[in-house]
Amino acid sequence: MLGIAVLFFFISTFLFALYVFSIVTKGLEMYEERYATKGTANLGDMFLFISPGQLMAITLIIAFVLGMLGFVIFGWFIGGMLFGVGFMVPFWGIKVIRKKRIAKFNKQLVDSLSQMSAAFKAGLTLQQAMESIAREVPPPLGQEFNLTVKEIKLGLPVEEALENMNKRVESEDLDLVVTATNVARKLGGNMAEMYEIIAATIRERFRLEGKIKALTSQGKMQAWVVGLMPLFLGIVLNAMRPDLMGPFLASTFGKALIVVVLVMEAMGIFWIYKIVDIDV
Repeated sequence: MLGIAVLFFFISTFLFALYVFSIVTKGLEMYEERYATKGTANLGDMFLFISPGQLMAITLIIAFVLGMLGFVIFGWFIGGMLFGVGFMVPFWGIKVIRKKRIAKFNKQLVDSLSQMSAAFKAGLTLQQAMESIAREVPPPLGQEFNLTVKEIKLGLPVEEALENMNKRVESEDLDLVVTATNVARKLGGNMAEMYEIIAATIRERFRLEGKIKALTSQGKMQAWVVGLMPLFLGIVLNAMRPDLMGPFLASTFGKALIVVVLVMEAMGIFWIYKIVDIDV
């Protein structure tokens, strides 16, 4: 009778493990299909080519490392939270990379518009002006113009090639340039003068954004200082008085309180950024 009970226990445990494994595998497949594929598409638009499987492997490594650090330092509860955060870190990184790339693209675009205006005055066509930009300007703008020129040479209409570049970059300044260029090509106009006006407008916007950024930098710094202070104090107290922090972190009330504090701190940082975020 005892042997049958032990056999039944092992069979039940094995079947339960298979069920959990199938659920985890299906969840990872859905995660790769919905998020990893989208992330690799965003990286592809930035000329950073990586497969969904590779991005998934990087995500799992980051989640595992963060989870182990949280488990070793704080315990299984914080470790589980950091393990979940690890699945979002790569996509936060992709957003940061994309934002920096767009900022660099916009800075390069101003000088390129002036260069294209001079090219029009010299009698060059739009395609010839874009070819000169693709040769002389470094990435990311040079890469985008080079791909656009290749699409035009392969027979794609100029308007459609410009719209494709606009969709890849997702820059408001480029959207203005593409819209103005397509309208000028259809209705006619002095494109050299138009590019000079757009370049001057973008420069003025950069000046205003820099002034606003300087005025709001203190508020953003205060958001991070105030937001990270409870976490810093918790780490210090855990190092100085583990006899007091240990029971607190092990209790259900302590874990619930940590979750509430983290949510409230995140909301505070979010709303402070919303208040000081002024769109020009």
